[in-house]
Amino acid sequence: MNEREESITGTVQRLTVDREAPFGYYLKRGSEEFPINQSEVTDDLHIGETYEFFLYADRRGRTVASMNLPEIRKGTYGWAKVIKVNDRDGAALDIGISREVTVVAMDLPAAKHVWPQTGDYLYVTLRTDRAGNMFARLATEEMVQVLSARAESEDLHNKELKARPYRLLRVGTFLLTDEGYICFVHESERYEEPRLGEEVTVRVIGVKDDGTLNGSLIPRKQDKMLDDAEIIFDYLIEHGGEMPYGDKSDKEDIYNTFGMSKAAFKRALGRLYKEKKIKQAEGKTFLLQENV
Repeated sequence: MNEREESITGTVQRLTVDREAPFGYYLKRGSEEFPINQSEVTDDLHIGETYEFFLYADRRGRTVASMNLPEIRKGTYGWAKVIKVNDRDGAALDIGISREVTVVAMDLPAAKHVWPQTGDYLYVTLRTDRAGNMFARLATEEMVQVLSARAESEDLHNKELKARPYRLLRVGTFLLTDEGYICFVHESERYEEPRLGEEVTVRVIGVKDDGTLNGSLIPRKQDKMLDDAEIIFDYLIEHGGEMPYGDKSDKEDIYNTFGMSKAAFKRALGRLYKEKKIKQAEGKTFLLQENV
């Protein structure tokens, strides 16, 4: 592959249809010639007419064309779906063409438990090596800052937004929301570290002067109480409508059975009591008959 071909791999170029071939067509730009397979033709082509094509290296190292124009190219960024992951090669992505592109393993986090999984999305651009082979490159912090949207409104406070991590640090996680806002989640505002590219729901806890957000992945107390109440209610249903636990029970017994603190357990019991779903007697908790 010559230097000219290498420089345009991973880009969209205007090429002229030169002639038909058994597999599809040959395209030209000046003295350069590029094949396009019929499977990559998405519209009618006419000899002598000029169209836009995406150029990439096929498995034999040839620069070939496609009429599928991906959002992600050299110099442009977007979200690409992870289609497979392995320890040796890294994460293979679908950018909308017939060939997958890979974020190599050395560009992924050192800790493999936060590597992306199939179905996650990574924010990337394209790069090519000297042979013209395409790879995906994770967006840098500097580039995300350039491309991100500025959060202006205090109305965002306490709102829940969909987002994905694009940068993982020991002290916290940087997210990019669906709206394009940068949101930082300090390690104290999460129960566990999310994967790179995993979809999360983040609650906005601060709008900063620079237009970025601070967020939390910890549910609000009332939401957590609702979840805890459902756990207790389900436990009662599964155990015939009664359990040997109440607001006086030992905290270790509560944690070992329900995975929650005694304070959270008592709040959840209080919620169920107010909803007239339970009663307590002699250190036990019972479902009221209409809920059994």
